[in-house]
Amino acid sequence: MTDDQRIDLKSLTLPQMVEFLAGIGKERFRAGQILRWIYPRGVSDFNAMTDLAKGLREELAARARISELVPEVVEQSADGTRKYLFRLEDGETVEAVRIPMEEERATLCISTQVGCAMACAFCLTGTFGLVRNLTAAEIVNQVCAGLRDAPINNIVLMGMGEPLDNLDNVVQALEILYEPQGFNFSPRKVTLSTAGLVPEMLELGRRVRVNLAVSLNATTDAVRDRLMPVNRRYPLARLMAACRQYPLAPRQRITFEYILIRDVNDSDQDARRLVKLLHGVKAKVNLIAFNEHPGAAFRAPTPERLEAFQTLLLDHGLVAVRRASKGRDISAACGQLKGRMDEAAQL
Repeated sequence: MTDDQRIDLKSLTLPQMVEFLAGIGKERFRAGQILRWIYPRGVSDFNAMTDLAKGLREELAARARISELVPEVVEQSADGTRKYLFRLEDGETVEAVRIPMEEERATLCISTQVGCAMACAFCLTGTFGLVRNLTAAEIVNQVCAGLRDAPINNIVLMGMGEPLDNLDNVVQALEILYEPQGFNFSPRKVTLSTAGLVPEMLELGRRVRVNLAVSLNATTDAVRDRLMPVNRRYPLARLMAACRQYPLAPRQRITFEYILIRDVNDSDQDARRLVKLLHGVKAKVNLIAFNEHPGAAFRAPTPERLEAFQTLLLDHGLVAVRRASKGRDISAACGQLKGRMDEAAQL
């Protein structure tokens, strides 16, 4: 990572910040002061923290640091989607995507790992394999960088990596993002997407509040085994049982992401099986047309097939929306920019 042995304050929750300061004989209220400088004000230089005594600022500079991520590459789509490639301290790279929504709102999609171990057949990131987990600070810093660029209303942990394969760092990052004296993001505005790591799903629900999205993509174990190897460990029956146990607020739903792939999982029979699979679950279905990319083994469904699939779900009372594809002209899907840059670096 880095030879700098000083503690990175962006890796600390408020209680951890209080503990760090107590260890150097400082008052607990200083923790809130420092968090307000780091997050709402975006300060990374202790000398700029003018309500801290000079001696404290000097001691902090000697014992601690405030890391930052600056995009190495930014690509802007015609539809307003913005993709960032970040170079980490060890030279690895990850991506984040700012997605414009209606009424001048925006969602930031962030990564939780360098690469991914899930090896989903339709996902480009999975072809990189898992290199390492991101630290809590590296996860939080993607949000810091996005906010320096433009306001963000929602955060989705749907970028590179499987968030629940990095559970401890992800929970810590969420607690930092939620801190009222920091960014003060509401858990209602943050969604975590998982391929279906069942024990970790249930542990997540016990430890922190966050909207849950499950990447489903198939209605039979045979097809899901082919598309998502994680299904061999946690098949559909076990996954759906965990979804029924996941703690939800009264008006909250689990989002099920369903990538439609031509002639693989987009038939009327698949739609009917999906209705049965989600029976009794407070569910919302996000229908996503497969994003074709060079070398892809699959094809996108026809618009007619996508509409027919959605109509069948709606007719059976499911909330089913088609997620608009954004950023196609800048390779906004996970891993595409990283893959391009890695290839260029090898030339």
